[in-house]
Amino acid sequence: MNVLFLTTHLNTGGITSYLLTLSKGMIERGVGVHIASGGGDLAADFSALDVRLLNLNIRTKSELDPRIYVVLPSLKRYVQQHAIDIIHTQTRITHVMGACLSRMTGRPHVSTCHGFYKIRLSRRIFPCWGNAVIAISAAVQKHLRDDFNVPDDRIALVPSGIDLRVYAPAAEDLKRQMRRKYNLGSGPVVGIIARLADVKGHDILIEAMRTVHARMPDVKLVIAGEGKMESRLKSLVRISGLEQNILFYPVAHKPAGILPMFDIFILPSREEGLGLSIMEAQAAGVPVVASRVGGIPGLIEDGKTGFLVQPENPGALAQTIIAALHDKNCLARIARAGREFVRGNCSADTMVEKTLTFYKSINRETRS
Repeated sequence: MNVLFLTTHLNTGGITSYLLTLSKGMIERGVGVHIASGGGDLAADFSALDVRLLNLNIRTKSELDPRIYVVLPSLKRYVQQHAIDIIHTQTRITHVMGACLSRMTGRPHVSTCHGFYKIRLSRRIFPCWGNAVIAISAAVQKHLRDDFNVPDDRIALVPSGIDLRVYAPAAEDLKRQMRRKYNLGSGPVVGIIARLADVKGHDILIEAMRTVHARMPDVKLVIAGEGKMESRLKSLVRISGLEQNILFYPVAHKPAGILPMFDIFILPSREEGLGLSIMEAQAAGVPVVASRVGGIPGLIEDGKTGFLVQPENPGALAQTIIAALHDKNCLARIARAGREFVRGNCSADTMVEKTLTFYKSINRETRS
């Protein structure tokens, strides 16, 4: 079997991480993997897996951008030359491209819905989900059914998974070594790894840190990521007077390399399809505090495998962080339970096997 993934770019982020994990698992199972995208800073990681890459000029957010249609004839030839069996799209732009390409080639088109889309007329008239759509969480599955009227028999619930071999709890000496490297001192360290976008709630966390700092002045917050909100967030930190306690680092290509520094991982999202970074933190043995939104409650049982707080509530977030940092036994228990949850429910192998089974069923339906 040969699969062609279509995605807008290969920069650091949840979709690219999903594709890396899926590509690796598919190749291990003898599937030929091809990716057509606008390229990105993680392209070399895919090349190292022997993924065939095709660079396209499709970095746009407009479904009417001529660029996404100009490349379709060359994509049609590529699909035919490389005997592609499945076209699998990841973003709204590539969903539209996949729908067109499927019609041009007769190959089945499946999509993955990674989050929550605004309910626009164009998305209702031209849904472009393909022959079937993968939902990465039960919350996303409900969104597809309720907001876009996608029938249940066209939705496959396949939660995202992570490669547990990559993540492991760090020894205390490694944690101390990393904190010295990044000049974080000896106090508690909390952190977030996410693109700097409004939906991730960094501003909520910065506001919460004012309360945390007043009670625990030695706590440091690491914000790892890049994005359009960077200048605004740094301005908020200056206004708060917390430049010495809130530190910004460039995008973390390998979350496993930075997670061991954290006593707590925090994700105060306003909206989240699932929360891949939460699973990564749990697998690394780092307790998580996150918003009770979207697919996150499917990963965290409050007080058992992590902590849930109401969204848009800096006060509640601050109190949860403070209480957790004051109870090391509780943090250790949460860390163990979170890791066990991920090991039992969020493995890459399970995701890959379910996706491969899904591909085969779609292929059978198309041929019958």
